[in-house]
Amino acid sequence: MAIASSDIAKLAHLARIAVSDDEVGQVTERVSDVLNLVDQLQAVDTTGVKPMAHPLDATQRLRADQVTEPNQREHFQAIAPATEDGLYLVPRVIE
Repeated sequence: MAIASSDIAKLAHLARIAVSDDEVGQVTERVSDVLNLVDQLQAVDTTGVKPMAHPLDATQRLRADQVTEPNQREHFQAIAPATEDGLYLVPRVIE
């Protein structure tokens, strides 16, 4: 896919990116290289290839789903500055 220098200038204007007239040619070439790479990737036949969640063949170690911390709710409620009906009361920050 080819892109014109005028397209780069227009995109730079829309994106509010300062690209000088001297740089437009270089940017056009670099963007064209990226678009060519995308075209090459899209041309690859991926029929029969399973989608991957991750590019590396890694597995995540999982631990047992068990409660490991003791319930200290009563202790934390007792040391809180203000509680009511089991809830923590906090100062109003939005009027």
